[in-house]
This record gives sequence, structure tokens and C-alpha cells, in this order.
Amino acid sequence: MPLFEVAIACEVFGPERTDLAEPWYDLRRCAANPAGTRSEFGFLQHARYGLDALAGADTVIVPALPYACVQSGQPIPQELIEALREASAAGARIVSLCTGAFALAAAGLLDGRRAATHWMYAGAFSLLYPEVQVDASVLYVDDGDVLTSAGRGAALDLCLHVVRKDLGAEVSNQVARRMVMPAHRIGGQSQYVDLNMPDTDDDSLGPLLQWAGTRLDQPLTVDELARRAGMSSRTFARRFHAAIGTTPLQWLLNQRLIRARRLLESTDLSIDQVGEHSGLGSAANLRRHFSIHLGVTPTGYRRAFRRERPAGSGP
Repeated sequence: MPLFEVAIACEVFGPERTDLAEPWYDLRRCAANPAGTRSEFGFLQHARYGLDALAGADTVIVPALPYACVQSGQPIPQELIEALREASAAGARIVSLCTGAFALAAAGLLDGRRAATHWMYAGAFSLLYPEVQVDASVLYVDDGDVLTSAGRGAALDLCLHVVRKDLGAEVSNQVARRMVMPAHRIGGQSQYVDLNMPDTDDDSLGPLLQWAGTRLDQPLTVDELARRAGMSSRTFARRFHAAIGTTPLQWLLNQRLIRARRLLESTDLSIDQVGEHSGLGSAANLRRHFSIHLGVTPTGYRRAFRRERPAGSGP
């Protein structure tokens, strides 16, 4: 199973921090097999408690599930599902980190609720649990007695949020400072999602996508793309969606967002110039699209992802 999310929970809630708040959390690691659970990179984790200990917990944290459960459809252990149901029925707050949301959904704890999980597995999650409103754009979702985080590092955001809810912003800020982390990250998971051009086996569209990708700063319409592909607009839209999985206009927008992100990461162009070069228009329009689709401003994105360039290098 993944190790990262377990380590995050242990680091946030495990060390005694009675200088910040007293009493501090009493962290207990539980496992179906307390004698040893194999994690990635060959680590063997030992837990002092079995899953029966969940029934007496105030908060239950489910870290990321074993990869087989989310990648190849291996069933989630029924004993874990039952333990989560019993803990929830007893009044425990249930928290999942990354793909731990799959276990909560399997237990029926997310039915009719909004939830977060890693963006790479959001599609599979939706297919398995259509009754859950999965949101792949946010870092975490706080739905009162059930909280879910997005992928990997977002688990830290949610754990700090739990501390903030329980003990106040000042304590949470101090924990974040000791971990050399921001107390609260701006934006959501969307700014980390890979929007790169999808592969397609449709030979008639491959050259067109390459052609359009070099002209993102120019006005491009569906009719123009259809004419270049030698199809009617309706046929083109249907073929495009079948091959790419989205509409031509949404694809163009995604590609322009990709270019804008790269320009913000690697150049000194102004926000107005980034909007112009990416085809997203004015600075105001660029900010609007970043706010809607990435949950962060262009300036905030540049601050978070800016790469240093060698002296004397061009834009």
C-alpha cells in the first residue's frame, strides 16, 4: 500500500505537541493484520491495534488504499468496510486521504455526498460509485462528519484543516510552520491536473490537432477546423468527441490553458502577454479562466510553479 499518506497522518497527529494544545491527539495505528502490512518500497508497517479499535475512536483516518484496489479492481476488504460502518454509526468522524475515499464509498458513507479523491482516479471512482458527487478540482471536501482529500500532498492540506477545526487557526499555523509548509494553499487540485494533448488513433485528426496546437494564439472556430478536416461541422464534432472524449472548443480551451501555464512557469511575460500568446485574450479573461478551471489566479500559479531560468536565456 502507499506509504506517503500514512506518514502524513502520523506526522500531523502523532508527535506530542502539548506546548501548542493540551490535550493533544492520541494517535493509534490500526490494521486488519497488526503483525505487519507491506507498503511500497519494501517497508513493513506494524500496528498495535486491530480494526476493532475503530469503534472507540473520535476520528478515523483512512489513508490511501493499496494500488490493486484502485488500479485493478481488487475488492476492498469487507472487514474494513464493516469497521468503517460501525465507527460511523458510533459517531466517529471519518476522514479519507487520497484514494482512501474508495473505502468510504464502498462502505456507503459517501452516498449522496460530495467527495474528493486523486484526480487520476476520479473517473474510475465515478464509474464505481455513481451515487457519490466526486469533485476532482478541489484539495479536500469537508462535509461535516465525513471529510475527503484529493491526491497525495492534498492529504496534508486536509490534516491541517482538521487541526484548524479542532484546535484553531493559530495551532494549525504553528504545526504547518514546524513542517515548513504553508498553513493553507490557494487554489485546488485542478492546477496540478495534467491537461496534455490526448493520444488518438484517428489518423484524420492527428495532423489537425498538431496544426491547431501551433496556432492557439489565433482565432480558431469549429467550422474552420471542420473545413480543414474535410467534414461537415456536425460530423466533425461527433468524430472529435468520439476520438478525444471532449468537444473541439473544450479541447482548444484546455490547450490554451496548458500554454498559459507553461508561459507563466518559464517566461517573464506579463499577464497581458501570456493571455495574448496563449489565445486566452486579455489579462481579465486569463484570470477568469484560471479562476474557473484551476481555482487560482495567474499570478498565484506563477508564484507556485515558477522555474528559474538560466541567466541570459530567452522567453
